[in-house]
Amino acid sequence: MGRKEQREKNIQFLTKVTDGIMWWIGSIPSLIIHSLVFLTAFLLPLFGLVEFDKMLLVLTTVLSLEAIYLAIFIQMSVNRSHEHIEDLKEDVTEIQEDIEDIQEDIEEISEDIDEISGDIDEIQEDIEDIAEDEDEDDHNERAKNVMLKSHVSSNKSDIKALKEMISKLQNQLEELKKEGEDEEEKSTEE
Repeated sequence: MGRKEQREKNIQFLTKVTDGIMWWIGSIPSLIIHSLVFLTAFLLPLFGLVEFDKMLLVLTTVLSLEAIYLAIFIQMSVNRSHEHIEDLKEDVTEIQEDIEDIQEDIEEISEDIDEISGDIDEIQEDIEDIAEDEDEDDHNERAKNVMLKSHVSSNKSDIKALKEMISKLQNQLEELKKEGEDEEEKSTEE
């Protein structure tokens, strides 16, 4: 393990210790113990075990040392909180930048969607125009087909009628030929 890693490990250990002490100082057990220490300190001169001046001197010295360490612990906690707040500020700034980027992307996407929507509308209009043209072409084709079919059917009926007329005419011609032959025969007989 290198010096840097050992140093980091030691700092992490001390950070945990100071966090534990700060937590303990702000707890109810700490309040009870401090209260008992102060009560005991003031009771010692009453029972004649220690002089009052010496007790105050020791008590103020201990309290001063405790206050110094508490101030150090508090400042360490404030520094860590400040670092944490700065990290959060950086994170918030990055998040705000990301949000701005996302908003710009959304605006671009919205513009693209509007363009695509316009293109779709144009395509739809083109499709409708083509459909109308096809409908007209289909209608025209159908009309032509209907007309052709009607012409064909009327032509068929005309042809049929003509065939009937031709066959009648042929029959009449044959009758006329027969009559002509009959008359010839009669005239030759006569």
